[in-house]
Amino acid sequence: MPARVYDTLIVGAGFTGIGAAIKLTQAGVDDIVILERDERVGGTWRDTTYPGAACDIPSLLYSFSFVPNPTWSRAYPPAEEIRRHIEAMVDRYGLRRHLRLGVELTGLTFDEAEGVWIANTKGRKRFRARTVVLASGPLPDSSFPDIRGIDSYQGHKIHSARWDHDYDFTGKRVAVIGTGASAVQIVPELVKQAEFVKVFQRTPGWVLPRLDIAMPPIAQELFANVPAVQQLAREALFWGHEASATALVWHTPLTSLVARLGKAHLRMQVKDPWLRRQLTPDFAPGCKRMLISSDYYPALQRDNCKLIAWPIATLSPAGIRTSDGVEHHLDCIVFATGYDVHLTGPPFPVTGLGGRSLAEEWAHGAQAYKSINAHGYPNLFFMTGPNSGPGHNSLLVYVEGQLDYAVKGITTILGNDLRYLDVREDVQRRYNDRIQARLAKTTWMSGCRSWYLTADGFNAAMYPGFATQYLRQMRDFRFGDYEAIERDARRAVYASG
Repeated sequence: MPARVYDTLIVGAGFTGIGAAIKLTQAGVDDIVILERDERVGGTWRDTTYPGAACDIPSLLYSFSFVPNPTWSRAYPPAEEIRRHIEAMVDRYGLRRHLRLGVELTGLTFDEAEGVWIANTKGRKRFRARTVVLASGPLPDSSFPDIRGIDSYQGHKIHSARWDHDYDFTGKRVAVIGTGASAVQIVPELVKQAEFVKVFQRTPGWVLPRLDIAMPPIAQELFANVPAVQQLAREALFWGHEASATALVWHTPLTSLVARLGKAHLRMQVKDPWLRRQLTPDFAPGCKRMLISSDYYPALQRDNCKLIAWPIATLSPAGIRTSDGVEHHLDCIVFATGYDVHLTGPPFPVTGLGGRSLAEEWAHGAQAYKSINAHGYPNLFFMTGPNSGPGHNSLLVYVEGQLDYAVKGITTILGNDLRYLDVREDVQRRYNDRIQARLAKTTWMSGCRSWYLTADGFNAAMYPGFATQYLRQMRDFRFGDYEAIERDARRAVYASG
């Protein structure tokens, strides 16, 4: 009996994978399977369980426009509430029959003769599909950072992405390494529990206030009964964030205004001049991810908290030794850093036409057409792929554009019974030449170190423009940009755009 071939295989059951399943079924593509390595759906928001974990984008904007949630509890939703929302999406659209939980992918290989992707898994079971939506996300994995002496430390270690809920911080001396988006949420919670918290900072970031409020019941009722009001509120938030691109994506006079706002927030919350100096960034706002918090600075000034700005020289059996020669004795170290950002492709081998390897081709910088298709890897659609990251707006706004584009591509393949659809190399090259030229003029390339860049400074992460520009390009699916091979023939089929 021949092995089953699905129309579409979706990798990952987070926001993006579930969104892809909804969009595909709505377009009439129901023969799908969703592979998820965990036993629950939720992706990042299932794995992010550290104290204080929440989104730094307003809840009305950090959700799909086609699956509104009128009952968000707060302006900025906590992680667990987002995970429950994803679970509710699965049940609302009857997607559990498509889920295969606890199935971890170990590799994807394209069978050119059959026009089928073969997905190998840890359990040695194989899945076959004509098209694949890769929705595993840019931050699916984490590990302890490569710090000298880390294996010698004899105390307790916790990574922010794999929180140890059984560890009791009461009466403990705790270190937090990192001062990024996770750390500014963790530190205010730890100072409430631990005897003493030391925060080890390599580079201070720009922090703006987080105007978080409980969602009034009357607003929830209005959103539920008059969805157009919620959509209007979402649009207002979208355009407010969109306008901030003029300050955060490019260096303009508005960039200086954001810097002044950040410094004003710092002055209002931190009275000690020396601490303010330690917390003042030396790079332009937007060059690194902006931080949103109203309780991080107050937490650093608690009697049981101290900021350490000296570089870490090594970890020791007792704790952390900094470059000034001081050894900090610690019961526990929290690593709020060390995410494995997959700028060179997914965390498993992807083999395309002629045995080509995606990891090898992307080793010095990932490139794709419109962030979603890569030449030589037909019928494969990347979600949150190369150069699709926003620096000013909700990631899910960008994902919606990717989902719509993927549905157009998949329905083109299935509707025309194509063996495969592969973006042309010249089209991909011209697109990426334009993207890199535009990136050169952005704040991300202005000199600071960030996870947006590879070791040699190549930006494969961010989109150099407005969200409206990105969405406009994703609405334009041009068949002529691809080489199309008929299912029962070896000749190429082209069409004009």
